[in-house]
Amino acid sequence: MRQAPAAGYGATVDTTKHENVLLRREIGEVLRSVRQHQGRTLREVSSQARVSLGYLSEVERGQKEASSELLASICQALDAPLSMVLREVSDRIALNEGVAIPDTVPDELIRQQGIALR
Repeated sequence: MRQAPAAGYGATVDTTKHENVLLRREIGEVLRSVRQHQGRTLREVSSQARVSLGYLSEVERGQKEASSELLASICQALDAPLSMVLREVSDRIALNEGVAIPDTVPDELIRQQGIALR
């Protein structure tokens, strides 16, 4: 394992090979975790999100990829900000890839990548 500097976007912290990550699987795991933490059933959330129970179950298991509209509806039903869900998904993927992501975007990266922040 190679240690990287403490700061810096995309700093590699682990050079071991990691399994391929499916975005739909990570999104599903985060949604399920939020729902279970709230003590809610699939039926409750699917009804509030206006999606079939079976489809929501498939999304949670990573078998179906939720559209952006459906994901927003599920997040609203869970009273979980979409940004929080996506941040958790991003953090999980980065961990799997062995990449360290800082809490803020460094000025150097903004200059290098031409990132426009609102």
